[in-house]
Amino acid sequence: MSPVNLLQPNLILGGPITLITPAILDQYALKGLILDVDETLVPWQHSQVSPELSQWIEEIKECTLSLWLVSNNLSEQRIGNIAKSLKLPYLLAAGKPSRRKLRIALEQMNLPCTSVGMVGDRLFTDVLAGNRLGLFTIFVDPMLEESQTDTSWTHIIRNLEIYISERLGVSLAAQNKTV
Repeated sequence: MSPVNLLQPNLILGGPITLITPAILDQYALKGLILDVDETLVPWQHSQVSPELSQWIEEIKECTLSLWLVSNNLSEQRIGNIAKSLKLPYLLAAGKPSRRKLRIALEQMNLPCTSVGMVGDRLFTDVLAGNRLGLFTIFVDPMLEESQTDTSWTHIIRNLEIYISERLGVSLAAQNKTV
């Protein structure tokens, strides 16, 4: 698989995860989602989910067979509290782009990889891991605190990933925002 194929998301949302709708899940025949946590669901270092995110999770639970959180974060307390508040199973210390923990979640879901979406805000971890496993990859904009700027270290790394990926030929124009 070429670097472009490994880094090219199947869907670029052009906004936060909450823009994923039941219609999008139906359109792509997705029966399950594996969700990154840091900056995909909650801003960095937050341990509380927003009411908007909680409502979105409940809506998505109604139209999917399975949702899992898979995070590179090492904090059992933080990731565990987020997962418990959303009533979702989780795996931490995933080491994405390693596929090991994604495979565990996929086995627990008992779904074929072609029916599962990997949702994340990072190309070199979430999208790369999902593509390596054959999942449908969805690239979302990060959840930010109001005080967070694009000059924070996590955004410098994310922006560098985007720059490198685009130089390799990856297209990151938002798709299907109105679906």
